[in-house]
Amino acid sequence: MLKSTIRDLRALFDEQRVLSLALTLPPDGAAYAGLLPFIMDTGGVAFLVRASKLARHSRGLIAGARVCVLIHEKDDESKDPLQLKRVTFECDVEPLAAETPAWNEARERYLARFPSAELTLGLTDFRIYRLVPQTGMYVAGFGRAIALPPEDIARLAPTP
Repeated sequence: MLKSTIRDLRALFDEQRVLSLALTLPPDGAAYAGLLPFIMDTGGVAFLVRASKLARHSRGLIAGARVCVLIHEKDDESKDPLQLKRVTFECDVEPLAAETPAWNEARERYLARFPSAELTLGLTDFRIYRLVPQTGMYVAGFGRAIALPPEDIARLAPTP
């Protein structure tokens, strides 16, 4: 993967605040899509999202489930929608147990980006989930698609 592709993807992660989440809901496998604010985990590769267990999409956010996320650059009237940079990832879901070191770290990082989330993170129905990419596809514009196998996803982690 080119260094410019890594820079473009990291810029998407830094500049965008929400991701689209697509999943199937148990028990009948109904398709569902949602929109969630996100941050990157400390490793810079997985996504951290928060959701109420009362929300419909939370039924599909169970340990080991596979979900798809989409992050894209902002659209405006001056852009050709097919030229928007975007990335999709198939991710495994890892719910974080409340009040553990991993959860506390995720909570602090989340609040640094979304201070208004403090109220909801204090409610017992809100959970933090780690979405770990397994494979992906980066579209840098019309006709410029780049597959992201696991070894390339690992290269997205910032260098220390």
